[in-house]
Amino acid sequence: MQFEHIQKVAEENSKRVLEAFSRHRVSDTMFAGTTGYGYDDQGRDTLDKIYADVFGAEDAICRIQFVNGTHALFCALFGAVNPGDTLLSITGAPYDTLLGAIGINGKGGHGTLSEYGVKYREIALTDGGIDIPAAVHAAGEEENVVIYIQRSRGYGARRALSVSEIGEAIAEIRKVRPEAVVMVDNCYGEFCETREPTHVGADLMAGSLIKNPGGGLAPTGGYIAGRADLVERAAERLTVPGIGRECGCTLGQNRLLYQGFFTAPHVVSQALMTAAFAAKTFEDMGYEVSPKWDEPRYDIIQTVELKTPEALSAFCRGIQSGAPCDAFVVPEAWAMPGYDDPVIMAAGAFVQGASIELSADAPMREPYRVYLQGGITYESGKLGVLRAAEEIKKLK
Repeated sequence: MQFEHIQKVAEENSKRVLEAFSRHRVSDTMFAGTTGYGYDDQGRDTLDKIYADVFGAEDAICRIQFVNGTHALFCALFGAVNPGDTLLSITGAPYDTLLGAIGINGKGGHGTLSEYGVKYREIALTDGGIDIPAAVHAAGEEENVVIYIQRSRGYGARRALSVSEIGEAIAEIRKVRPEAVVMVDNCYGEFCETREPTHVGADLMAGSLIKNPGGGLAPTGGYIAGRADLVERAAERLTVPGIGRECGCTLGQNRLLYQGFFTAPHVVSQALMTAAFAAKTFEDMGYEVSPKWDEPRYDIIQTVELKTPEALSAFCRGIQSGAPCDAFVVPEAWAMPGYDDPVIMAAGAFVQGASIELSADAPMREPYRVYLQGGITYESGKLGVLRAAEEIKKLK
């Protein structure tokens, strides 16, 4: 029943993507790419329109110049705020790497939002969801406010948010602050449902191409979609004011970006099926998992509480050994940039750090909760999960 639902979502999303490709007259002439300044790159500019179309947005920018999801999010945030504004996160603390970009708790280097006079405030989640009354109250207290929503769980115990929940929160906040910009961190969530946050009122959202929308083919990059004026402002943070989106060559990567986006709904379905299989496997082994195997899924992440550092390391060894690349490597925790705790990561991927490919990572801290994501085919994802289970069984 769970797999049947996942496949139906994939079919609807695939239909929407296919129709967008047809509407925008995609041709192989768009795949060649450009060098240097990248002026008049037809393939690049058409892909922007396709992203906007599929995500129900006025505009979008999709670029290989985004080095990761955090970079895309930061450009989007910088495009949305002005000095003196308050950034109000209504989903608790953002993902670890964004803390430094905002400048929370003294984190980050030169050029954080806080250095530009942007204030920060957050509202804790309640029972895993948005505390809408508290969010509305806080938004009403701020004169100039940008609302920030993180759809996925990050390195936390919280659950991912559905598009409906995000839409409900936006609608209530609009009643007291109709002019407020609402931005959503959409990482790990694209194509998990048949709607995206921009379909339900988000002014801006951003994500990484080496996660869901890249379909396992994009070699790097990110996207921003939403209101046209905000997308343009974000583009001027990606490059420079006065140039914005006009520059940015594609270096022959257009084909992979197009093909990756086209296959993304199917690839996401494979990752979701892998996650559901992992949940069932480790729940049967006696571990606490989230979501449960038969619960709705709003992102591709599956957590398993392994309780001990030995079990966490064993899990990651198993995932790594089931990878198509670097299967011989033994993952070790290290001081990864942007994180407070040592992080262990299993990621034997064709694209370095690609979370849409089967991977597992976790900060080395209690309760030693591992974050599993990806699986570009269910068959290979299932094999990786079984190897992780086998490694843990060896400890007993």
